[in-house]
Amino acid sequence: MGVNFVVVGGGPAGVQAASDAARLGAHVTVVEKDVLGGAANLWDCIPSKAMIATGGMLALLSKASRMGIREIEPHPELESIKARISSIIDHLERSNRDLLSSQGVKVVRGEARFLDPYRVAVKSVEGEEIELGGDAFLIATGSRPRVPDWAPIDGVRVLTTRQAYPPPAIPEHLVVVGSGVTGVEFVHMFRTFGSKVSLIVSRQHILPQKDPEVAAALEADFLESDVKLYKGARAKGILRDEDGGVVVECDDGRSVAGSHCLLAVGSLPNYESLALENAGVQTDERGYIPTDHHCVSNVKHIYVAGDISGKLPLASVAIMQGRKVAEHVMGLDSREHRHLDYDKAASAIFTEPEIADVGLAEAEAFALGRKMRVTKVPFAANARALINGDPRGFIKILSDPATGVVLGGSIVGERAAELISVIALAVTANLKVADIVESLLVHPALAEALAEAAD
Repeated sequence: MGVNFVVVGGGPAGVQAASDAARLGAHVTVVEKDVLGGAANLWDCIPSKAMIATGGMLALLSKASRMGIREIEPHPELESIKARISSIIDHLERSNRDLLSSQGVKVVRGEARFLDPYRVAVKSVEGEEIELGGDAFLIATGSRPRVPDWAPIDGVRVLTTRQAYPPPAIPEHLVVVGSGVTGVEFVHMFRTFGSKVSLIVSRQHILPQKDPEVAAALEADFLESDVKLYKGARAKGILRDEDGGVVVECDDGRSVAGSHCLLAVGSLPNYESLALENAGVQTDERGYIPTDHHCVSNVKHIYVAGDISGKLPLASVAIMQGRKVAEHVMGLDSREHRHLDYDKAASAIFTEPEIADVGLAEAEAFALGRKMRVTKVPFAANARALINGDPRGFIKILSDPATGVVLGGSIVGERAAELISVIALAVTANLKVADIVESLLVHPALAEALAEAAD
């Protein structure tokens, strides 16, 4: 008999683990209460990138004269944008459902809670109670936007991220609280839709976890676009004014008025309804579930992947975790098996210009006292960037001065999310800068700057 594998949560990690385990011979059941493909992915990530793409098209059309085209004045249509986003989500969910169905994976719509280490009870969306037993379990229940006690969310004027795809109306003046990855993406998104935007920055610069030079490049672009930055200000309350707008109060005495407020202040793991204590699964003080390098919790047959694992909250990481979980469940880790190295995960920020990075950062290397060769090439020297009319940004590559092995890199500029893949492959495979330099790349292409930065 095959392994009975129960996957609780049908996001990127759960779908990947279920698909791979089924292909390897497991009997798989997936429990998902919302959308197959993941709420954080299909209700946050994908819609935000779809809106950013629409905003990018608006910005591109408004700059048509730079390309020798008569000026165009495009206008966003919220209902059309909403229909487009719904169509994309429906297509992706249907693709996930068809994939699992073709592999014999059973999908149960509902919410699961553990009865003991080897059984879960599922309350289906139809109200039925179903009991499932398994030899192995994967917890991949994801996360949700964090809402502080001081934030009166109403879904109209004060919004979480999931209420903004699209919002009820394009804000006249949007106040964004939170200057991490999600926050800056919202700043970019809504300024391209014509909103005036103010950003509350709790520290002295945006993107505190990123390379300072990268953050500075985006800050400069924001300021050039008339985005107002409130640095060193931490929001502590949101009031409604007499005209129906919002006023965000900060702990330094400043207040920021706008028509709408959007919160981008992190996320929380979805663990409360799982009754983890019945299975003996331990969480940390934040509610995340610690794991070993096989994504195994403190209970040897219960795995954890995706946002709830407390690792990098990236769909790409969740997918890879799901793949590794399936291999371990089916015993394939006994052969050649590469463990996940979260320090080598590539990430991107879909602003304009785009930002992407992977591996060791320059500031991190400096803090560690590590010797590093840093080379940087601006896109202003790249023919394709000039042809495309957007020569902003640069490519930076970090390598070991003794061996030439590529250790990391950052990109600011057009198509950064795609270009970082080359550096990510080099970092993962321990390639040398010479391997990039000696590659025969297309001309003219943005990727040529990679070889120049590696040279």
